[in-house]
This record gives sequence, structure tokens and C-alpha cells, in this order.
Amino acid sequence: MSSNSRKTTRLKRKIRIRKKVQGTADRPRLCVFRSSRHIYAQVIDDREGRTLFAASSVEKDLFGSEEAGAKQDQAKVIGKKVAERAMAGGVTKVVFDRNGFIYHGRVKAVADGAREAGLEF
Repeated sequence: MSSNSRKTTRLKRKIRIRKKVQGTADRPRLCVFRSSRHIYAQVIDDREGRTLFAASSVEKDLFGSEEAGAKQDQAKVIGKKVAERAMAGGVTKVVFDRNGFIYHGRVKAVADGAREAGLEF
């Protein structure tokens, strides 16, 4: 399977998911994106069309120049960090959007980290 068809398959899955998953002010959407090197998580209010909180493995204060361990460990830290920021902002419940990715590995690690930090979904 070529990478182009894998990408289009993921995007089709993403569209199917987004028809059902909507983020509101009371229960925003926790969206996860993973690239081959980094992982990103955002808490989004779809009605307003804006990102409320975000965390990623690109942030210097989280990982800096030193190696922070395996990608899965980084993903768990990102989940905890975005959950802490959301909890500080008054958000306790979210809807999880895996963004067309399979709920496995790093995507699951972000979800587990966010749950450990107290976010409900």
C-alpha cells in the first residue's frame, strides 16, 4: 500500500468521524495529530472555531534539546500536559477525536495521559 493511499484512507476516516464528533464550549474536542517524528494535541471549541489549549512535542520547554525518551512516552507526557492546561482553564470533559488515526500506540498514549491527569471522555 502506498503512502498516498494510506493518507487518503485516513482522511476519509477523519471525515466520517468528524460528522459525528463536535466540540462545544461545555465539552470541547481533544484532537490528536501524529507525524512520524512529533505528536500534537489540541482542545478545540468547534462552535467558536478556535483552539482553547494545545501541547506538542515541538515545544522547547517540554523537551528541549535533550532526548525525552521513546515516542510513546512523549505522547503520554503531551496528553498529561494538554489535560493540565485544560483543567487549569476550567475544562473537565472533552470529546476525543483520533483524527482518522487508529486508536493504538501513540494516539492511545495521549488519551491515557489525558485521563491520568483528570480529563474525562
